[in-house]
Order: sequence, then structure tokens, then C-alpha cells
Amino acid sequence: MRAGIRRPAVAGIFYERSESALRRQIDACFSGLSRDVIAEMKGAVVPHAGYMYSGSVAASVYARMPQADTFVILGPNHYLAGSAVATSATTWLTPLGEVHVDEEFINALRGTIIDIEESAHAQEHSIEVQLPFLQYIFKNFKFVPICMAIHDEETAKEVGDCIADVIMSMNKRVIVIASSDFTHYKPENVAHESDKRVIDAVCALDVYAFYRVVREVNSSACGVGPIGAMIVATKKIGATKGMLLKYATSGDVTGEHSNVVGYGGIAVF
Repeated sequence: MRAGIRRPAVAGIFYERSESALRRQIDACFSGLSRDVIAEMKGAVVPHAGYMYSGSVAASVYARMPQADTFVILGPNHYLAGSAVATSATTWLTPLGEVHVDEEFINALRGTIIDIEESAHAQEHSIEVQLPFLQYIFKNFKFVPICMAIHDEETAKEVGDCIADVIMSMNKRVIVIASSDFTHYKPENVAHESDKRVIDAVCALDVYAFYRVVREVNSSACGVGPIGAMIVATKKIGATKGMLLKYATSGDVTGEHSNVVGYGGIAVF
């Protein structure tokens, strides 16, 4: 099944290129955090901006994440390349080493809405930037990358149901991660207000309310489909609520508060 190696697309851009520098960068993201695991965690929302902007928010989730056999990582397809919903069957490389896909899980997705298609992932950063965090925390794991170019509620439900059905058919510990930033390029007070409503709907694990609020506030979150699919999947496998672990904006780093991107770290259990 392995078809070569996917090499990192954004090393040296979103995060450090060398192993030693990347480890120092991730160390800084975890500064002040303890490894206080939420044992029953079934899902999460994490941001995917450059580590200098959103790394501490992502780390707030990964510090609480338990070991799993497989991490399903859903991310938006910013470049709209390849299939509308696509997984990858190849090994991925980061500066911290190789990460192997869960071939059994991916084979179980054959014939569903989720295609096996590499070009969708070639330049996309939303999934790639999560892998060094997982490599930093965990020694042995596999992952399933799922890139979504379409984000409507029906598609999210279908993707979430597919993921949950595979999880329930296997004797594995699986955590479903949605990679998304929230408000893009709005004044900070607008971002806070809009993102709070969206995050509250995520934490309620109510996919209908989530999509309603996204429409009402005209949310510019880039990972609406991945978040919706994560809500559906985790609720189907027994999750009952989410909890916001950290919220920040790019303005917290740059000092520029008139035009920010919002980042939320959410645990689902």
C-alpha cells in the first residue's frame, strides 16, 4: 500500500526545519503546561497556524491528550487540490522522523466518500503541522489524514459517520482531531464574540447548532467540515461534551489587534 514518502511542505515556514530547532520550538510551546491527561478524550480541535502564533494553543490540547493507537486528523484542503475528501496511503516525513498511516483503517474506508488520493495532501499544511506535536508526545502511533475541500453539513455528517463506523469495527484506541483556525482577519473583539459562539456549539457536540451558528455569525473558520465531522464521529463513539482549554489570537503575539486570526484548543470526551 505504501507509495513512497510524503515530504514536509511547510518545514522552515510554519515550524523549524531542523530536528534540534524544532524540538526547542515545541519545548517553548509546552512551556508552563503539565502532562495532565484527560483519559477519556475521544476528539479535539487544534489550530494549524505557524507555531509562533498558535503553537501554545495546540500544545494546550496535546498536553492533555492520552496515548492512542491511531489518530485520525481531519483538516481543510486550502488549495482545493485533488479529491473533495481524501486520505493518504503513504508514509509522511517530518524533521522528527517518519509517521506511518494506519493501513487497516484506510483500507476500511475504501468505497466510502473518502478517496485515497495523494495530490490533495501534497502542499496542504493543516494536517502536517499536527504531526510534530504527536511525535513529541508519543513514541508509537499511526495516523489517518483526511483532507476536506468541501465543508457542508451533509458531507461532514457522512465523513463523521464513516470514521465512527470504522472505529467501532476495530479493537483500537482512536482519537479524532479536527485541525482548524477560527475567525480570520477581523478586529479582535469581533473574533472573540464570533468564536465564542462557534466554540460553545462545538463543546455542546451539536452539529446542527454548530452549522447554524457558523451561518449566523458568518464564521470564517477554515475547518468547518473537519470540525463537523469530528463532532459527528466522536458523539457516535460515546463522547458527550467538549471543553475549551485555551483561546488566543494572533494579536496576542503581534500586538496588532485590529486584524486577527482566532485559535481555539478544545478537548472532546
